[in-house]
Amino acid sequence: MTRMIFEEAIDLAIADAMAADERVLLLGLDVPMLRAGLYARFGARRVLAAPISEGAYLTAAVGAAMAGLRPVVEIMMVDFITVALDALLNHAAKLEAFTHGRWRCPLVVRSACGAGYGDGGQHGQALWGLLASIPGLGVVVPSTPDDAYGLTASALAHDGPVVVLEHKLLTKNWLEFVGSGGRPGLSFDVPAAGHEGEVRRAPVPLGRAACRRAGDDVTLVSLGVSVHRALAAAALLGAEGISCEVLDLRSVRPLDVDAVVASARRTGRVLVVDEDYRQFGLSGEIAALIAEHGVSARFARVCTDDTIPFARHLEEAALPSVGRIVMAVRRLLAERARATRSASAPCAVETAP
Repeated sequence: MTRMIFEEAIDLAIADAMAADERVLLLGLDVPMLRAGLYARFGARRVLAAPISEGAYLTAAVGAAMAGLRPVVEIMMVDFITVALDALLNHAAKLEAFTHGRWRCPLVVRSACGAGYGDGGQHGQALWGLLASIPGLGVVVPSTPDDAYGLTASALAHDGPVVVLEHKLLTKNWLEFVGSGGRPGLSFDVPAAGHEGEVRRAPVPLGRAACRRAGDDVTLVSLGVSVHRALAAAALLGAEGISCEVLDLRSVRPLDVDAVVASARRTGRVLVVDEDYRQFGLSGEIAALIAEHGVSARFARVCTDDTIPFARHLEEAALPSVGRIVMAVRRLLAERARATRSASAPCAVETAP
């Protein structure tokens, strides 16, 4: 295993795929500069600069994938995917279904997401719920460098389109970028365990959640940087005698329904911690799945409720935080306890190496 930072793990997964398969190429705005190591190794024919026109170069990548290449497209922030959504929604994601598998679109879109540094609601959104609502489009959100490598590797091996989202608060280059440009005194709540860690250089299957902490009283379901907030909250609540299970989804689509349902059945209480929007998103989907599987569990969620403000103190209040998670769990536990609880064994904890 090798210790590395979050974005290095993604770069390494791309480099390994490019070395193994000459059909893999990288394109996007400023990528020869941003991915200088890949540019130096693979050259200008496979690491391509694109103009500031996400719709144009993402659409071109769909055609390249149909023609037999395996493009990796970088879009600086997930917010900017919206100007290129037609290529994903109406073309890449539907190609296999429309052609009954005769055509496929092996395409990876890499993009940064998330808030927590004062950039407002046009640059700090999560949007994984919006993207995962599209049939045929995979969406993964790693929380550790090991998963950043493993999920990216699996996305690159997949024969359909997958969006890989990296949270800015886990990414050193992004923190250095957003911390510059006249923002003196700006501070970030950066979880060390997500920012840097050991990488096994092994694929992580799409659609398989990871139990980060076993518990009996309540299940905290999350992904990305919020997994680390959930773990911090679980540690605080543990001191009060409250046992929290922390489930890292890792993949939004496909979603590990079995893991979510099993944990909900075991603890009888579920709190979804989701930096994406509350309404019509991932948290509601999880609630529906639990109900559809006949699990009687008390449910709550800590999400982003409205447009993310620019002002830091308002942004901090709007986003999921350790304090909001702790208060939500206490409210869940204060409600009348369920009459019965499953006696199944707790989940096997999977920790970052």
